[in-house]
Parts: sequence; C-alpha cells; structure tokens
Amino acid sequence: MSFASLFPRNEHIIDRVLRVIVGIALLAIVFVGPQTPLGWIGIVPLFTGLVGSCPLYRITGICTLPKSQQQ
Repeated sequence: MSFASLFPRNEHIIDRVLRVIVGIALLAIVFVGPQTPLGWIGIVPLFTGLVGSCPLYRITGICTLPKSQQQ
C-alpha cells in the first residue's frame, strides 16, 4: 500500500496554501498570544495542506483539484 493510495490528492493549490496558513496561525496561538491549548487543532489543517489530501473531502466526495489533475 503506497502513500498515494492512502492519501489521494483532492485539494487545489489555493486550498492547500490556505490550510497551511491557517494551521500555522492556529499553532502560533499555542506559543504566542492567548497561549491556549486549543491551538493544537492547527495540526490538522497544516498536515492536510502539506499532504494535499483531506479525509473529510474523500468521505464526502469533494475534490477541488482541476479536472486535468484528478486521478
């Protein structure tokens, strides 16, 4: 079983960049600002943005990739 079969790409590049930005911002809350542990939730969008695959998109059948890049 390969990485690509576990995490098929289903996110457009803009979607991925926004997820990484939101993930980093949420993680920053853990160390700066209110310093709340709720910021650890930022790991999820950061990981999905870096990998390019969202499990929730996969379950619901959503794919933001252009038709030419879909597998």
